[in-house]
Amino acid sequence: MKNMLPNWICGAIGALYLVLNTVLWGLIILILGLLKWSLRIQLLSSCLHWAYRKWCAGNRLGLKLGGVTLHVTMPQEVSINGWYLLISNHISWLDIVVLSAQEVLPAPKFFLKDELKYVPLIGTGAWALDMPFMKRASKSEVAKNPKLKRMDVERTKQSCQNFRHHPTTVINFAEGTRYTPSKQRRQSSPYPNLLKPKAGGTAFALDVLNAQIDGLLNTTLVYHCVDAHICRAFMMGKLTAITVEIEFTPLALLPTGDYQIDKQYRIQFQAYMNQLWLEKSRRIAAIEENYRAANSDYEQEVGQL
Repeated sequence: MKNMLPNWICGAIGALYLVLNTVLWGLIILILGLLKWSLRIQLLSSCLHWAYRKWCAGNRLGLKLGGVTLHVTMPQEVSINGWYLLISNHISWLDIVVLSAQEVLPAPKFFLKDELKYVPLIGTGAWALDMPFMKRASKSEVAKNPKLKRMDVERTKQSCQNFRHHPTTVINFAEGTRYTPSKQRRQSSPYPNLLKPKAGGTAFALDVLNAQIDGLLNTTLVYHCVDAHICRAFMMGKLTAITVEIEFTPLALLPTGDYQIDKQYRIQFQAYMNQLWLEKSRRIAAIEENYRAANSDYEQEVGQL
């Protein structure tokens, strides 16, 4: 389609398709979730995950209709029948679409803030699919009642029990927010193309999922376009390609401990995340340089900025 139609038409078609795909399957998932909740029929859980995979497949098609080429490096150890914790750099709202579009990955799930359960389609769909909603106690509340410190871990472990029934990829954006150059400068981040990684969220996920996952998927996302606003670039047909590189680390090789009460482990795990991000920053620069060298038109557009 990209060769037959102008870029902006391809972008508009792809963006519209992604919206309609989310509305359609979001409503179907919500209806199935309400039926499962009211009728208590376990078979509906399989139907829900079938619908979710259809949404993921629709995302793959939407990116293709938008004229985007995906360059994916996937380890041989990764299986559609496995359980994984995936950490990634966070650049755009499109990240979720791109990660869910990876056919080999088991169904992507997220740890969500409790307030998001009331967001139409997104929150309601996550509720129907048994994704865990976290309502963490504040520091002042923990100071008054130290038992609350482990409350969220135990509550989330209970929520994650359903992950055992269906292969799952739990996704965590370790930076906590989307990257922008201004945020990078405000943080004084040592990584020119990344924000500082927050170790707590990843350590929390490892603590909760330790008995369920096969390993860690360290994922690097790079969008190849000259517009810093990725979603706008996609809608206008200016997003030419996306690189997705995934590295697999078995669970046995990951540093584990109690991040909340063990100070030494907190220092160790933060150092581990910092090293991953240092390597990720170098890899992003190399990917972008290689892409420019292989695509002269893209190099010319960058040079005109």
